[in-house]
Formats: sequence, C-alpha cells, structure tokens
Amino acid sequence: MRMRMKRTIIALFAAVSVATLAVAPINAEAAGKKKSVSVKKSNKKVHKVIAAKRAPRVRHHMALDDATSLSVQSASALVIDQTSGSVLYEKNAQAVLPIASITKLMTAMVTLDAQPGMDEVLAIGEEDVDTLKGTRSRLTVGTRISREELLKLALMSSENRAASALSRHYAGGRPAFVAAMNKKAQTLGLTETRFEDPTGLTAANVSSARDLARMVEAAHRYPLIRQFTTTSESEVQVSGRTQTFRNTNQLVKSPSWDIGLSKTGYINEAGKCLVMQAWFNNKPTVIVLLDSWGKLTRIGDANRIKRWVESAALPSTATPG
Repeated sequence: MRMRMKRTIIALFAAVSVATLAVAPINAEAAGKKKSVSVKKSNKKVHKVIAAKRAPRVRHHMALDDATSLSVQSASALVIDQTSGSVLYEKNAQAVLPIASITKLMTAMVTLDAQPGMDEVLAIGEEDVDTLKGTRSRLTVGTRISREELLKLALMSSENRAASALSRHYAGGRPAFVAAMNKKAQTLGLTETRFEDPTGLTAANVSSARDLARMVEAAHRYPLIRQFTTTSESEVQVSGRTQTFRNTNQLVKSPSWDIGLSKTGYINEAGKCLVMQAWFNNKPTVIVLLDSWGKLTRIGDANRIKRWVESAALPSTATPG
C-alpha cells in the first residue's frame, strides 16, 4: 500500500514538473515579447529626444512659397528676391506678351551705352509723331530739348516722341538703334524678347515676365535710369514754356514705398503693365506685372504683393538648440 502511494506521489510530482516545464518557455517568450515592446517604446522615446536635441530650430511665420494667400489679377506676374535670385511668386511667367512702354528701359540702356553728349540739344521731328496709335504729346514738332531731358521724359512720363527722337539721333538712325536693342537683349540672355521700335507702341515688341525681371536688374545698374524712373515730377522748358511732367506710376510718390526703379506700359494689345525694383523687409525685390486690366489693377496687384512679402518672414537661420 505504502509502495503504491509512493509511486502515485512520484507520478504526480513528475506530471506537475513536466507541466511546469512546458508552460515556462511559453511564459518566458511572452515575457520576452513584453520586454522587447517595452524596450522598443523606450528606444523610440530616446531617439525622439536625441533627434529633437540635434535638429535645428526653425521658426516659420508665413512661408513665402505659400501663394494661396496672394491674389494677383494681372495675367502674368513674377516676384523675385533680387539678392538671391529666388522666385517668390510667379504666374504665367513664361508667357511671351507685348510689353508696350516697358520697352523704354531698353531704349534708355542703348542710348546710355553709346555714351552720347547728354547736353546735346535735339529736335522733335515729324518722324517722331505717332501715326500707329495716334497718341498725343506735349512735345510739339520743332521742340528743341537736351538729350538728357528727352531721356527723363521717356522714362518718367513715358513720352513716345522723346523715345523716338532718342533713337532717331543715334549713330546709324532708328534701324541701327533697334538692331542695338535686340543685340543688347541677346547679350543679357533675354531669349524671349524682341524689339521692332523704341517706344513700345507696336505689339511686336514682346517679352516674358522672366526676361523682363532680368532687364529690370540690368537697367537698375544705370544711375540715370534709377533716378529718372523714380522722379515723381519735373518741370521742363518746352517751346519757351515751363511745363510739369509727372511719373506714370503713382506709387513713386507714396511714402510707404521705397522704389529703386519703375516703368509702366500700356497699349490695347498689352494691357496695363508695370515693372519695379523695390525694397521690402530691407531686401531688393523685382516685380513684373503684365496684361492687367482696369485702371488700378496693376497698382492693386503691386500693393497686394508688397503686403504679402512684408508680412511673410522667411524662415530664420537654423541654429543648433
């Protein structure tokens, strides 16, 4: 009896041991998984902390590349940081369009490149009268005026007869002058720009916003162009009378604008155009607006661009935390 009970106890003990051994690895595996998951979670937290310490802190107020907040009505537009050359905003910037009197920036550069006598007195002739669009002018035929004054009136008041006279008194005459305009465009890398006259009255004078941004930068290198395009008004002696000529861009006299260069343009085929170099947030910025309609659309676009750029700070320089 005792022997049977002993055998029974031994058998029970063995069964319990086997069961324990069978369960132990399973529990150990489960425990290992829990421990592994816990370690992974812990490692992720550590990695996040390390990454946060290593990553530079960059503060964003409003990204300039987020153009959803900017509404530009002009058909073609381009805004460029002149210092870095980075595009801040663009809309159909590759479209080749008539540029009207924006042409006169090239007219001014070609005139000044020839280094003529700026005090030389030139005469307005019948050849300078606009027979294409029939535009009017206070520079009557026979008016004698210095080359410098003609350049000022062409740039400030967009005087077509002034631009025409400048080209006509170029060595080789107007054909040579227009050829020099196109050669200058090639030199500047303006591949989408062509000129057929010095005034912009013809729709055959075309360019793109991208090309015009380069042309504005080139024109900005000429002190007289900067001066004359930003003069709000000037008194000029015309046929013995003092006459006041005003800038075609009303923004040049606004105290809220710091403009380094400006030029407007308009013919029916081109719509209203405006190019400027202006300072926003202490940075030089180039603005090109083409094919605007409505009396104040281009001015409205320019003001909207100004507010957008000034209220949008670029990310600060990243520094280790």
